[in-house]
Amino acid sequence: MTINFNQLVNFRKHLHSIPELSDNEKITSRSIREFLSNCNPTELLSGVGGYGIIATWDSGHSGKEIIFRSELDALPIEELNTFQYRSQYRNVSHKCGHDGHSAILCGVAQYLKIHSPLKGKIRLLFQSSEEIGMGAKAILEDKKFSDIKPDFIFALHNLPGYKLNEIIVKDDLFTASVNSLIIDLYGKESHAAEPEQGNNPALAVSEILRECISKNNNKPERDDMMIVTPVYAELGEKAYGISPGKATVHFTLRSWNDDILRSFEDQIEKISKSIADKHGLKIELKYLQTFYASNNNTEAVDIVRIAGSNSGFTVTEKKYPFKWGEDFGLFTSRFKGCMFGLGAGENIPALHNPDYDFPDELIETGVKIFTNIINQLTIYV
Repeated sequence: MTINFNQLVNFRKHLHSIPELSDNEKITSRSIREFLSNCNPTELLSGVGGYGIIATWDSGHSGKEIIFRSELDALPIEELNTFQYRSQYRNVSHKCGHDGHSAILCGVAQYLKIHSPLKGKIRLLFQSSEEIGMGAKAILEDKKFSDIKPDFIFALHNLPGYKLNEIIVKDDLFTASVNSLIIDLYGKESHAAEPEQGNNPALAVSEILRECISKNNNKPERDDMMIVTPVYAELGEKAYGISPGKATVHFTLRSWNDDILRSFEDQIEKISKSIADKHGLKIELKYLQTFYASNNNTEAVDIVRIAGSNSGFTVTEKKYPFKWGEDFGLFTSRFKGCMFGLGAGENIPALHNPDYDFPDELIETGVKIFTNIINQLTIYV
């Protein structure tokens, strides 16, 4: 396997220095496209579902069609690291490791340049807008993807808190079903000295927060796990002579599957509407950033287990799913797939921390797992 890991590390650091938010990954996409063009893919599609890229190595013979997926987008977080390749932009940085995930797929592209498949097709999918739960949907709805029907789709995610290079797998559910809810409340403004002349939604906000949070069942070992997290709230303006007439509350809601989440959403809606009605307020509800539960196919997980063992890594079985959402879930609702974890080290900053940085040692680990999967499915077509 002739892969230039020094080049991949440098490329990862380049991506880290030029982070772009969801649906804005123009320069990131262009950089990856230029890298891939030197790896002689049979086909190189860009602008898929936004700034997404699909690179294909087609043997021209019947066999398995496999997709490996990574993400392009960064987060609206100010980086605290001071190393040379730190983010060039204020309040935007790669704090989830998508720069590293993309570098891993670029390493697979280097491998495929030398070891083109003898049967079937291998596709590398670089997805935009993962962090806001819109990228997978955009790709699946893109005409460029309409004729693509993979036998398997695989993805990985680095996991701080686990031993470096540990492979974390789980059958069935891997990540939670997540939705974000915006609750807007409308009353009537008045003079702050005469709040009785208006309708201030402050009490309703406090009641909605209290009642909704009371529904938390943050117990991963239970099938009916449900979590509601307040992420943002706003009431009025910094105008001390005005009793406000508008407020907004934002929640994330999560559970282990999409059906339970729908039921949970109904509960939160009923609570919020009842409180708004009690206080004579108009209410509007809106959902966004929907993440479907990632359900791993057992056959696909077994392939990852074998790849981890063949590559000499420790394979750890996860007892409970992860509570965070992943846009990969929409792919696993359509195709047989598996998301697995790569241990990033037990004592490094967590994902989405401002001082997090992807461990470059994982690039070689990820490439080894993915290329072993390719070899398995090339042999057993």
